[in-house]
Amino acid sequence: MASSDSAGLELVIPDWPAPDQVQAGTTTRRGGQSRTHYQALNLASHVADVATDVTANRALLTRHLNLPREPQWLHQIHSATVIEAGDQPCPEADASWSRQPEQVCAVLTADCLPVLFCDLAGTRVASAHAGWRGLHAGVLSATIRAMALPPQQLMVWLGPAIGADAFEVGAEVVEAFVAKHPAYNAAFRQTDTSHWLCDIYQLARIELRQRGLAQIYGGGFCTFNDTERFYSYRRDGDTGRMASLIWLQQS
Repeated sequence: MASSDSAGLELVIPDWPAPDQVQAGTTTRRGGQSRTHYQALNLASHVADVATDVTANRALLTRHLNLPREPQWLHQIHSATVIEAGDQPCPEADASWSRQPEQVCAVLTADCLPVLFCDLAGTRVASAHAGWRGLHAGVLSATIRAMALPPQQLMVWLGPAIGADAFEVGAEVVEAFVAKHPAYNAAFRQTDTSHWLCDIYQLARIELRQRGLAQIYGGGFCTFNDTERFYSYRRDGDTGRMASLIWLQQS
């Protein structure tokens, strides 16, 4: 599901039964003012885009969401570090959580998997950046622990990431996951003697289910193949980033 405004900014809205006060979505590349190959709604300041364009895009997004302040942006390092979102200026972490209304948890991606969490009562939310390194490090399990609620009280949405038919990896990735648990074999399909296709959505589902979380929604996107809507690092190299965001609406 997607929503857009008159300025062309578009959000992919999660298809999950979250409580009404939980607001969430993933931006597409449509609706901003970045130019050249960053066109148009690049929200990442760590790429070589024009800094004033990124600032304008972030301000546009904040206005579009009708929020009093920008999301908690992170300096993502493919780790399992989780912080409580607040006013920190771009801390090193790959996930954040909050129980404060209008505090937006956000991650930036362009093929890696964004994972949004909320509890069934609508009191806590979290966002996680889950590339294969972060998944192997346990970022999803760390996020569950940080939210400090039983996994049975949580639900997640798997946002736009590279699809299972486009994400090629080497033997070292397969071996790293299978060494953690044989169940991860199901996420890989061998294509020749040295290459496998990796289903990053399946990697996430396996970890979440192992932690006791059953309500898992989303998946089925492919940032690599959907050139009109999504940035893709594997496809384009130097490129922009989408933001996946979640927050509690002020009552």
